[in-house]
This record gives sequence, structure tokens and C-alpha cells, in this order.
Amino acid sequence: MALPFVSEGGMQPLTHTPRDPPGSTSPPRTSLKYGADEFSAPRVSRSWVRVRLRVMENVLIILSDEHSPRFMGCSGHPVVKTPHLDAIAAAGVRFSNAYTPSPICVPARASLATGRWVHQLGTWGSAEPYRGEQRSWAHIARAVGYTTASIGKLHYGAPTEDHGFDEEIVPMHVVNEVGWVQALDRSSAADFPEAYEFAADIGIGESSYVSYDRAITAEAVGWINRHGDDDEPWVLLVSFVSPHFPLTVPQKYWDQYGDAGGPEIGALDEDHPQVQQLARFFNYHDSFDDQLVRDGRRAYFGLCSFLDDQVGKVVNSLDATGQRDDTTIVYTSDHGDMAGNRGLWAKSYMYEDSCGVPLLIEGPGVPTDVVCSTPANLVDVHSTVVDLVGGADAGARGSSLLQLANSPDDPDRVTFSEYHDGGATTGFFMVRSGRWKYVYYVGDRPQLFDLAADPDELDDLGLSPEHATVRTNLERQLREIVDPEEVSARAFEDQAALLASFGGLDGIGDQLRFNHTPTPT
Repeated sequence: MALPFVSEGGMQPLTHTPRDPPGSTSPPRTSLKYGADEFSAPRVSRSWVRVRLRVMENVLIILSDEHSPRFMGCSGHPVVKTPHLDAIAAAGVRFSNAYTPSPICVPARASLATGRWVHQLGTWGSAEPYRGEQRSWAHIARAVGYTTASIGKLHYGAPTEDHGFDEEIVPMHVVNEVGWVQALDRSSAADFPEAYEFAADIGIGESSYVSYDRAITAEAVGWINRHGDDDEPWVLLVSFVSPHFPLTVPQKYWDQYGDAGGPEIGALDEDHPQVQQLARFFNYHDSFDDQLVRDGRRAYFGLCSFLDDQVGKVVNSLDATGQRDDTTIVYTSDHGDMAGNRGLWAKSYMYEDSCGVPLLIEGPGVPTDVVCSTPANLVDVHSTVVDLVGGADAGARGSSLLQLANSPDDPDRVTFSEYHDGGATTGFFMVRSGRWKYVYYVGDRPQLFDLAADPDELDDLGLSPEHATVRTNLERQLREIVDPEEVSARAFEDQAALLASFGGLDGIGDQLRFNHTPTPT
């Protein structure tokens, strides 16, 4: 359908397409303001929606937290069981080279919502959440007549803000509406004493995160059941917290993995100064011995299967209400998890396990049982929703996954990620194109990996004389997206101002400290 939303470049007229019902006419338009921008959109009545939008499909976005793309059956993992995610992949397309715009929750979710890079939004890290100022895919879908709702984790600023949803059900936002403010101290002297909790939580049980995900599933199934007979199309975000730590897993899922085995990539003596600094700050690994590493992976695998069961219940509710054939399903995660590989845990690194994400799409117009090698990014999810609802957003940095899925593979497509949060004493910037991944650290030496020959990133070519031309070309591609020196300096400047507003280092010391965001009550 073509019900275009007004782009940042100006107003666009409402146009008809061959899918318009015979005799239908355009509804009157109204002038709307969003922040400082004014735009035109159809003044949509319920009767118009029933006539005009009946043929339009629903959109279900299922988002998880900290799910590394290697840990799915459809990705070829020999141990992890994810039959429901595998079924989505078989019914649609799996993007095998998908990335987060930032390997940490808050900025990644801001970019997913808006289709903009982190440096465009200024949502640098865990204390600078999305607050609804920039239009999201939900704002655009709502403006053209879709029902919009979110269930579960958002990690935005506050429930009083307008993020584009008609309703936010059991939302998790940043702590106290400010987030993890301790991350604003990005000096080399900063530390993270809560890191010890990571290993201490490993084992069998019902964590607050598992209970929260069960509640999210129940709410999602109920919501889909209630909206099964709607005339209006809907866009629903179902956002789980699994398999994010705490690595506490119910007995049923622990028992599925009697011995999860050791890491795919053994512990390494990291020699890059910025990787060393990040590992010093997030020193989860210091609390592990060999058995705890195996137990931690066993719990992580169990949480992946627990998550998969929740996904299955949500998707099955589409079948039960007869909505599956009219719904496009997207599954992804905000970032990955090292899961013990290289001797590291959690996210923030620019290695594949951390900055890579699973990305699946199934629905009308999507090819079936296809693996697409075109590099993709969470900003593409924003463009996909805008495409599906018939909107437009000229300022978005992504492309519709429908377009990518229905086009020949383009392995040379450039995608991008950046990091400006806790543990990083400088800006990290990554570009992926073809076989190459290039990581630029402001003020420090780069990393370069040939992912075709070295998928485990064991051979850093960042100083290799034979690869100087490759590095030059990739740095040029990076600078077409971002000025890394300017952006890194701006991030530090913004964070210094925010730190001062809390009363400096003494002030953030008075703020709540935590190892993972508490669940909502």
C-alpha cells in the first residue's frame, strides 16, 4: 500500500494504488506537529480505516536481549535447540550477517526505533535513552491508522513520554528514568564492582527475568487474541529480556544441556589496548573457573531454549486466531553476547558474538527458506516497518528487509556499528563490507578481520602491511558514514555535561548501582 508518511524533506501527497477498494476516495488531510516539525497526514476515521486498510497486513516484531546469532539451530549450532525460531527461518529469510548499531541495550534500541545511527541521535550509552523526540516506526504506523502497542522491555526514558505506541504494556524503561549513570565515567580509572554478580547468579531457578518473560508472553498472547477480529491492522512489539543475564534458568531448560561444552573460541590473551581496557572494566571472567564457564554456557543455552518456547507461544497465538497468513514476523535481538568465547562474557565488544544479531523475517511477500548474506542492521527493521505500513521516512539510514530479501545477495553492502559507553576510553566504530570487518578506535590502532578466511577473528590484520589498501578503503567507507574524531569528542562532551548535572563522580555514586536493569513491578 502507498499511504506515505511525510518525510523529513517535506509533505507528500496521498496516492492511491491498485489495492484501493473500488470507489474509495482519499480522506481529508490534517496538519500535524511532531516536535519542531510540521507535516501532513490523512485525518483517518475508523470507518475509513476499515475500508482503506483491510487488505494491509499486521506486523509482529519479536525482540530478545543479548542473543548471539550463532546460538540457534537454524544458524547451524550443534547444541542449542530453538525449533520455533528455526521454523520462522524456514518459512522466511535468515540474514546471516546482521549487526547491531551499538553493542549495548539503550543506544541499540534507540536506533532500532528511529532508523538513525547512535551519533545522529546522541543516545550515546546507557544513561542517554530514546525519549520520543525523533519519530519512530511506531509514530509513523500510528499516524497512518495502525494500532500500535509494545509489551515488555523498551529501555526508553520514561512511560510518560510518547514513543509512538497506543499502549505500553508491562514496559521496562531505564532505571529511575535516567539509566546506568555510572557508565558516564569513561576514564581508565573507572571500575564496575557489580561484575562479580554475573558468575554468582549462574545456576538453576526462576530469576526475575524469567518470570518477567513469562508475563510478557501471557500479555502478548492475550493481546493477539483480543485483536484477532480487528478491522484495523496492527503493529505489535513483543520484547523479551532473555537470554540476558542473570544466567539463572529453570530446571527444565538446564536439564536439556547436560554438558554444553566449552566455548567455540577458547580464552585468548587479547593484545589490543582498547579490548584489554574493556575487559578490565567488564571483568566478569575473573570470577570464572573452567567448570563455571561450562555451567554459564549451559545456563545461557537453556535461556535461549526458554526464549524460543516463549516465541513459539506468541506465534502459535497468531495461528489460533487465524492471523498468521496476514502477519509479517520479524525476530531479532538488540545485540549479542560473548558467552565465554575468547574468555569474555556479555556485550560491548566489536567481535561477532557481541555486535552480531539474529535477524529473521517471515510473511507475505517474503521468500521461504532462504539465507541472505547481504549485511543487515537493526536500522533496517525501522525501514521494514515503515515500508509495510505504507509510510515513508527519507532520513532513515536503513533499507526494508523485504527489499533486501527479494534482491540478489549484496555481500558488499556496508553496515555500521559504534560504541560510546561504559569501559570505553575512546569511541569504537565498525564497518562490515564483503569479507572484511574493520574496527576503528579513535586515537588507537585499528583492527581488521577477514571473516571469510577467519570467521573466529583470530588473525588481526590491523597492522598488516599487505592489507594497507584494504584498510584505506574501509576507512574511507567509514568516514562516508561518520567523522569518528568529531563524534567521539561530541559523545565525551555530552557525557561530561550529563555527569556534571548529576553532581560529578560523587553525584553518580549516590545513584542506584546494578548489574542488570531491575524488572518493573
